[in-house]
Amino acid sequence: MNINQAKKIIERHARLPLYLHAYSYHMNMRMEQILPADLLDIAHQQHLHGVKIHILDGESRSLQQMSDDELAAFRHKAEQLGLDINLEISSSAPAEIDEAVAVAEKIGATSLRFYPRYEGHLSVVLARIREDLAHLRQQHGHRQLTFTIEQHEDLKSGELVQLVRESGIASLSLLFDFGNMINANEQPLEALDIMAPLITHVHIKDAKIVQEGTGLGHIACASGSGDMPFEEMLKQLICLGDEKPQVVAYGMEEEVDYYAPAFRFSDEGNDPWIPWREMSETPLPAPEQLSLRLAQEKQDALKQIEYVRAILNKLVAQAKEILSK
Repeated sequence: MNINQAKKIIERHARLPLYLHAYSYHMNMRMEQILPADLLDIAHQQHLHGVKIHILDGESRSLQQMSDDELAAFRHKAEQLGLDINLEISSSAPAEIDEAVAVAEKIGATSLRFYPRYEGHLSVVLARIREDLAHLRQQHGHRQLTFTIEQHEDLKSGELVQLVRESGIASLSLLFDFGNMINANEQPLEALDIMAPLITHVHIKDAKIVQEGTGLGHIACASGSGDMPFEEMLKQLICLGDEKPQVVAYGMEEEVDYYAPAFRFSDEGNDPWIPWREMSETPLPAPEQLSLRLAQEKQDALKQIEYVRAILNKLVAQAKEILSK
């Protein structure tokens, strides 16, 4: 940590915009044991800035399934609790973007995250994404809502940076996930360095790296027990932006046992095949173990918040020591 970084850590740590990510309660939400409004309560209890929630979280009682009156009630509750809302979807297809924008505006969300899921040669996939971004620019580029595209396991950092820069969408930036670059055969700090100029949102998690042929997969794990350079990434992200913080939202996304395979390989050609993949999902345990697993998930989510705050305190102590010399 240098002096400039130390000053930024001291200035920014107390107001760091930490968000509760719904995936931390993925299994509980699939079983409808925790619902969207419950996330607002948890975020408020933990003194967080807001929530990041997928449009499908909560199954039959998700935001997608809510009536306009129910969406208005969700918005009102968030406003009463002083919480910001970031909506997320797992697609860049125009129809799904349009639906999500409509829901986002009804709940007062300030940001919409998406990521593409297409199969085909890389050149074809990139062409389809460019078409999706053209639709986004034409139909939604004028809105107050901001947009982030997440690096989600199959595209490399440079490819994502180029897509955003070529899009012509002033409100579009990148969401940096602590582990998803692994599956594109990239290392965390190298990916962070490439994406840094365009990162405004973050998903915080930890993961163990799994060698798969000439590629890499990852298995998410409790924060602090994986292979990610957790403290260094958090430090660099906090320090992005000179006059003001560049990152405006840090989603704490504990994903214990989530697995993602290798998608890119060191011996691939110039136009590799990108396979189809479903939306992210962590397998449910056997029925007799479900209740214990749901309880454990709740504990893991709260422990991650404690861990992140402990790392922040450690960074602050380091910064104070540097500035006292």
